[in-house]
Amino acid sequence: MSRKYKFHNPDGLYFITFTVQGWVDVFTRNAYKDIVVENLAYCQKLKGLELFAWCIMSNHVHMIVRAEGKQSLSEILRDFKKHTSKAIFKAIVDNDFESRREMLLQHFSTPEGIRFWQSENSPIELWSNAVITQKLNYIHQNPVEEGLVFRSEDYVYSSAIDYSGEKGMLDIFVIE
Repeated sequence: MSRKYKFHNPDGLYFITFTVQGWVDVFTRNAYKDIVVENLAYCQKLKGLELFAWCIMSNHVHMIVRAEGKQSLSEILRDFKKHTSKAIFKAIVDNDFESRREMLLQHFSTPEGIRFWQSENSPIELWSNAVITQKLNYIHQNPVEEGLVFRSEDYVYSSAIDYSGEKGMLDIFVIE
């Protein structure tokens, strides 16, 4: 059973990490990362998700977010996880390029249904400029630390480019 997100401050700014079940490296394929990007854009446009930073790594996603509007952040993130789980699972089933198909389908299939994301999540409210800066740096340096790029702004599936003065894949609110 999934634990609910604990957002003590409904207007707060939060650092969130979603981790793939078993830390499986699913996001080595751009097609799966694109599903996450498309759904983030959808949540921004239609659900009130305010996105301040993000990065998709091979087996997890980091974000700094807030909710604006009728839906709570908990509701938005619940819907995001549910939709991406189904869409990525379907992409694994449907796409001929997936050499790991059987292993992935078996890994994410449970008697209760599809379990793509780990259920435990611990949102961290960003209560000070120092904490915000620390989390921004952590998110954007993740691809550098993993050896994917030399400079954070060169990693396409991240908001680091937005913080270097250029435009990334998603519209974000740059924290100054």
